[in-house]
Amino acid sequence: MDGENQAGTMVKRFGGSKALIHYGGGSVVRSGLLDRVKSSLNAEGIAFTELGGVKPNPRSGLVYEGIELCKKEQVDFILAVGGGSTIDSSKAIAAGVLYDGDFWDYYCGKRIEEALPVGTILTIAAAGSEGSPDSVITRESDMMKRGASGDAIRPKFSILNPALTQTLPPFQSAAGITDIMAHLYERYLTNSTEVEVTDRMIEALLLTMKHEGPRVIADPNNYEARANIMWAGMMAHNNSCGVGRSQDWNSHNIEHELSALYDCAHGAGLAVTMPAVFKYVMKHNIMRFAQVAVRVWGCSMDFEHPEVTALEGINAFAAFLTSLGMPRNFEELGAKEEDIPVLVENLCCGNGRDGSISGFVTLCKEDCTEIYRMMV
Repeated sequence: MDGENQAGTMVKRFGGSKALIHYGGGSVVRSGLLDRVKSSLNAEGIAFTELGGVKPNPRSGLVYEGIELCKKEQVDFILAVGGGSTIDSSKAIAAGVLYDGDFWDYYCGKRIEEALPVGTILTIAAAGSEGSPDSVITRESDMMKRGASGDAIRPKFSILNPALTQTLPPFQSAAGITDIMAHLYERYLTNSTEVEVTDRMIEALLLTMKHEGPRVIADPNNYEARANIMWAGMMAHNNSCGVGRSQDWNSHNIEHELSALYDCAHGAGLAVTMPAVFKYVMKHNIMRFAQVAVRVWGCSMDFEHPEVTALEGINAFAAFLTSLGMPRNFEELGAKEEDIPVLVENLCCGNGRDGSISGFVTLCKEDCTEIYRMMV
């Protein structure tokens, strides 16, 4: 409890002498969290400056502002107070401060090799950015949403206090649960064989989310459920479950265009995207989908027609997300069918892509068009 009061100690431990406190809207101010963090830094003699204003689907403009602020103030540590958007923005700033070029180069495929150290105080269990080497930013000039990666931006520490998530609205909690499950499915959809250990790890975490999700929606103050979800979110995306196996990420790529264009919640977009993607690609490896259907969703295995079991599992997953309050289709998400050509063009050809996206299955523009149509 109250791990945020140790923030100053942790910043000092990892070499920080002047921190940028980066955060989003007013909730961290209203709750008193920001004041507790400042007190902790003051107690350890850590100087700091602040930059708020991070939005969901974090924007490049604030990253540029943060980079200039850090250079001006000679900041040597970035402390993110918030959810995945704040942490992703913090990582981008941390990389950009030590880079002579445009930080967006990293979001065009350049690997991040050096960055200022980042620490996090997590306020929503969702993106898993508190444990990952990844960051996703939206470029405002063309609303292009892309990711960057490198162990240099993996947080040096992350303070996980489940009590900080108890005030989240049900929709945000459900969107976070969806994102966590997406991180697990994206690793489960692998072309690697004989990966039983990580298969079982992923299945266990999916079962945890299946159990804890309804509990936390029914009772937002359920500390134990919040704690299990928060820990699952960390484990889902720090790549413990992805070791030694190929991974997918096509669902994330397809969704990124939706949240870039419509500014919808990432988890909500994934709830609409994943069932469509899974149904489209399941023929690539029916038994992979049948296996998770049986082990996680309690479906009975039809050995003569495994595609029936696979589809039943996908439908059970979709129904679970709907039961949490997630949208089911374009209309409920706020997306428009007439925008599909724009979505596909940005997805497959934007930011230097060559006309397709690759993962569990390589998808061309025609494939992606059909997947978007399945969401309508």
